[in-house]
Amino acid sequence: MNWIKSIFLKASPLKPPLKNLPKHIAIIMDGNGRWARKRSLPRIAGHKQGIGALKRVIDACGELGIRYLTVYAFSTENWDRPKDEVDFLLNLFSETIEGETEKLKENKISLKFFGRIHAFPKELKDKISRAMEETKDGEFHLNVMVNYGGRAEIIDATKRIAEDVKNGKIGVPGITEDLFSKNMYMAGIPDPDLLIRTAGEMRISNFLLWEIAYTELWVTKKLWPDFSKEDLYQAIADYNKRERRFGRV
Repeated sequence: MNWIKSIFLKASPLKPPLKNLPKHIAIIMDGNGRWARKRSLPRIAGHKQGIGALKRVIDACGELGIRYLTVYAFSTENWDRPKDEVDFLLNLFSETIEGETEKLKENKISLKFFGRIHAFPKELKDKISRAMEETKDGEFHLNVMVNYGGRAEIIDATKRIAEDVKNGKIGVPGITEDLFSKNMYMAGIPDPDLLIRTAGEMRISNFLLWEIAYTELWVTKKLWPDFSKEDLYQAIADYNKRERRFGRV
């Protein structure tokens, strides 16, 4: 048992049974704009502060032994935001990738990006490719969903399968749930056990529609920039109270 588990078990009033940790946690990181507005700051200040929250969660997942973390960073709908905010987000991605890749590599964190990455500027696409290549041997898996939408992902998978049917590689009877899963962006990665949404919104917002069919949901009113390790522990404690039946009795 590492030091964080020991401290947590002794000091935290939550004391979640660590024997039942989720293997894969997904997070809708919501509330950056509201965090900034409450402080009379521009929205971009909230996005900057949100990077700190992500680092805290990555640290906590690593300390607890959780292997997969998937975060919603930029949706297919986010292009409709003001241009200066979109430009800032793309620059923030670029700067963060450039500044953090070596640290991720040193800490054995595998960084992967999923979504319609082809729509990004070439310089950003090149940085994404280099970061994924340099960190590919990591033991902890950080999945960042960018220019991503659950419906878009299902459409893209359907197009790939339709091409295989058209080319005679498979027949219609071969279109199964397993085949669909193999054509999704995160093929081969286990579905999330726990989905956390910050800022109190009670909706999925087009995130991992296929993958979260039986995922446990946990919503907090805490805005993403304020999200702490203790908030993550609370989510895990609540997860431990759930009985996951997957449609069975």
